[in-house]
This record gives sequence, C-alpha cells and structure tokens, in this order.
Amino acid sequence: MAELTTLARPYAKAAFEHAQAHQQLANWSAMLGLAAAVSQDDTMQRLLKAPRLTSAQKAATFIEVCGDKFDAPAQSFIQVAAENERLPLLPEISALFDLYKAEQEKSVDVDVTSAFALNQEQQDKLAKVLSARLDREVRLQVSEDASLIGGVVIRAGDLVIDGSVRGKIAKLAEALKS
Repeated sequence: MAELTTLARPYAKAAFEHAQAHQQLANWSAMLGLAAAVSQDDTMQRLLKAPRLTSAQKAATFIEVCGDKFDAPAQSFIQVAAENERLPLLPEISALFDLYKAEQEKSVDVDVTSAFALNQEQQDKLAKVLSARLDREVRLQVSEDASLIGGVVIRAGDLVIDGSVRGKIAKLAEALKS
C-alpha cells in the first residue's frame, strides 16, 4: 500500500497544484473520481493490462469511455499517466487528491458509529464539538451498530475516539489480563 501511495503522490500533487492554480478543485476532484471508478471496471482493467495496446491507445480508449467529462488538461493528465503505466493507480491518485483538497479547505469527513440513532440536534452538537477540537469543518457520516451496546465510535482520518461500552469492556478485559 505504501508503494502505491509513493507512486501515486507525484501525480496527485501535480493534479492538485494545477487545479488549485486554476481554481478548479471541485472539477478535478470529480474528474479524478470518475477516472478512478472507470479504472476499477473489470473490462477496463483487462484493457489496461493488454500487452498488445500501446499507452496512447489505452489513454485514447480511457478518454473515450469518459466522454466529455474530461477537459483538455484532464485528458493530458490521463495521457501522461498512461505513458508511465500509472492508469491503475487512479484510485490512489484520486484519494490523495481529495486529501490535499480537504487539507486546503480545512475540512474533514468524520465517520460516527453509534449504538442508537442520533437525532439532528445530537449530530449538530457532535459536529460543533469535533469542529472545535479538530480545527476543521466537519462533515458527519452517521451509522448505527447495536453491537456497540452504548456510546459512539468516532473516526476522523487516523484519529479514533472509542466511547462505546464495547470498547470500554475490551479495555477492562485487557487491564485484567495484565
């Protein structure tokens, strides 16, 4: 996984810098998201691995599949990625681009898993507290998991806050073992 990130990083940075310079972060995020989805299609993966096709042919087919969703710079980006055999890295490139974009916009996606449904008022309070703690705009993704017994588990990037009863029982069991 680290190797894929290392290979994808220069492409994501280049795309981000271009999009930022032209104030097109949202457009590029959407284009790279589409490119990532197309690259993961089974038929497209077979085409990208076909040894009989040149990189130019692969790029042309890829761009043709995406139709008019790509502007000229995005098409050039796909061509360069194809020349360097990096089209299979498009999902990783898209993910890195979105991380750079979120950092620029000072926003973060937060996954909240709760034992019970959270009403809108509770979600708003949680978003406000997390926004203050993380110093970012917070976008909540809320889900339920009855196996938590009670409480919530919050995930924001590599930060995990486990306030669930299940998590507290697991910590207690670990403390008793040692």
